[in-house]
Parts: sequence; structure tokens; C-alpha cells
Amino acid sequence: MEEDIILGKRQNIHWAWIILATCFVNLFINYSVRLGYGVVLPEIIRDLDLSRAAGGSIYNAYLFTYIALTPLTGYLTDRFGARPVITSCCFFLGLGTLLMGTVQTLSMACLFYAIAGLGATGMWTPVITVVQRWFSSNRRGFALGILSTGYGLGFATMGAVFPWVVNNFDWRYAWYFLGAGALVMVLANGLLLKSAPEGSGYVPWGGKKDPSLFRATGERKHKKGISLAMVFKDCRFWLIGLSYFSITYSLYGITTFMVDYAQNQMDLPMEKASLLATVHGAAQVVGVLTILPLSDYLGRKRTIIMSNAFITACLMGIYISGKSWELLFIFVGVLALFYGVTFPIYGACAGDYFPRDAMGTVIGAWTPFYGFGAILAHWITGILRDTTGVYNHAFIINVVMAAVGLFFICLVRKK
Repeated sequence: MEEDIILGKRQNIHWAWIILATCFVNLFINYSVRLGYGVVLPEIIRDLDLSRAAGGSIYNAYLFTYIALTPLTGYLTDRFGARPVITSCCFFLGLGTLLMGTVQTLSMACLFYAIAGLGATGMWTPVITVVQRWFSSNRRGFALGILSTGYGLGFATMGAVFPWVVNNFDWRYAWYFLGAGALVMVLANGLLLKSAPEGSGYVPWGGKKDPSLFRATGERKHKKGISLAMVFKDCRFWLIGLSYFSITYSLYGITTFMVDYAQNQMDLPMEKASLLATVHGAAQVVGVLTILPLSDYLGRKRTIIMSNAFITACLMGIYISGKSWELLFIFVGVLALFYGVTFPIYGACAGDYFPRDAMGTVIGAWTPFYGFGAILAHWITGILRDTTGVYNHAFIINVVMAAVGLFFICLVRKK
């Protein structure tokens, strides 16, 4: 029977599970803030008399801050540990979200949502880094699967809660509630998070005790980390990053616009078109609970190859589904199984292909690939839809980009 070890004593609950539960709540709140913006947006632009382009600019302020600073938070996570980074960023997430409830102008909204974006930089890279450090290599997919239900459940929950808040209070209270939740988590993170198991006398859950990992005092031995320059010299970093960019483009190119496509190109009623989001969110949860744990046995690369192949096939299916809403729902559901898997499993590659102490740095350095993939997908898809009046041209680009992502990951080799 496996033992949970801390300074030689048995424990009923391994601290890895406390870490996982705390990080789950962080992820839930963070993605509620991010995804909830789209739900509250109609009320914001109506109340502040903004155009939809202006509403998009508010989100871009968040996204650009997130992309620009996430590599730094990844480095700081490796340098100082996850607890101070996550705790500090959670404060800025809560502050920016609370202030979003007070906005009166476009510039105020851009500034305050950018502050929330600053906080969000600590809600992904440091979070999955600390979770991977607390679980052994053959249990990381299992742990990340549980963790990643946070954003799927956040998407599904906020879709129901935000309209209720708006109808019973005011759209500003949606931000107040989420901001208050993030500030509560500042205290929880400071009290419950531990940056690494060895420094607290633990071994990663699912692993065996290795005396070489501990000093006599139970503190982790110092290891010299890997520099960002060394990471950039590794061709695997670029191959995985380009694959990440390509698959992110393909996923955002369909997911962001699928409801508008169903309603305005397939002529489905709003109720049925909006149901796509429910199908998507539910399938995400199923995917991260099944496919991510499977990656512990298949290996991360094989799982990504399988996932990207299914994504490519589903995107092609959506493209050729025509006016069949049944086929559209089926392909979106299967696609979403792998959508939720994509982002954490690419993050898990950092622990598989690079030194353990450099995971935060590597994951942070991959974030711009993700960010620019999403931004470019929104820009190109929107322009093509406005120019041609249909999504067909944009959707075939999604298929090509997914295939490119599959190609690049096939080139990755273990050294």
C-alpha cells in the first residue's frame, strides 16, 4: 500500500490533494472572469454606449497583458516558487475584476481588465506547474484532468449564473462577486499552497520516497535551473510551440464563432444555436477526465497526435456538414472532448521534455504561441466572415492549421 510521507510520518491526506483543490478553485474563478466577459458584454456596451469593436478592445487589453507577462510569471515561478506568484497574481485578478464593476468609460474598462489580465498570468502557468510538481510523472495526466474540469465547469456555471445576476441585480455585481471570490482566494493560496513537495518533506503523490531528494531538515536540495537561452536552443521547444500555435488557431477559429455560424449561416434559432456552448462545455469535462489520465499510459506525444488528428477530422466534418445541425452538434461534441485536453497536455510536455525545475519557464515561454494563435484566429476569421458573408473560407483554414499542428508534433523526438 502506498504511503503518504512527510518527515517520515503517515498522513491521511497527501498535501498534493490540498494543492489540487486550491488550484481548481483558482482556475474556476479565473476562467469565470475570462469567459464571463462574453456573457456580460451586451450589458456593458448598452450601458456605456460602446460599439462592439470597443467591446472587443476591452478583451484585447486583457489578452495582450496576459500574453506579454506570462513568460515572466513562468520564470518567477521557477525562481521563487508558485505560492508567492499565484497569491500575488490572485490579488491583481481580484482587484481588476472588482474595478470592472465601476467602469464608466472605455479607457477605464481597458485599464481595469488589463489589470485582471495581469492577475490571470498567475492562474495558468504557475498553477499547472505546481500541480505537476506535486504529482509523479505517471500521475500528472490524472491530476491535470481533474484540475482542467475547472474551466469547463466555470464556462457552464457562469453561463447560467451571470444572466441571473444581471436580471436580479446589475451587470456590475457580476464583477463584484467574482472579484470578491478572487480576493478570498488570496488568503487561501497564502495559507494552503506549497511550491514544491520536497521542501515540505513530501514526495510527489504516486511516487516513491527518494532519500536523495531531502536534506536532513527535509528541505529540498538546491538545483541549478535551466536558462531561457538554453530552452530556446532546443529545437523541441520550437516544434512544440509551433504545434501549439497551430492547434490553438484552429480551435479558437471555430469555438469563438460556432454559435454565430449556427444562427446566422445555418439559420438555427438562438435557443438551438446557444445549445452548442452547453454541448461544448459538457464534452470538455468528459474529455479532461478521461483522455488526460490516458496520457499517463499512452505518453504525452502519442496522446497529442491522437487529439490533433481527431480535431482535424472534426473540423473537416464541420466544414462539410452543410445545413445538417445534427452533424454539427456531433462534430462539435467530439471536438470539445479534445479541446479541453489540448491546453493542459501541451503544458505537461514541459515536464516530459525539459528539466523539472524549468517547467514554469518553459510553459510561460509557450504562452505567446497560444496567445497569438488565438488573436490571429479571431482577426482572420472575422475579416473573412465580414468580407465574404460566410464562414466557409475561414473554416477550411482551421482544418489546415490543425493538420499543421499535427505535423509539427510528429517531428518532436526524445533526446
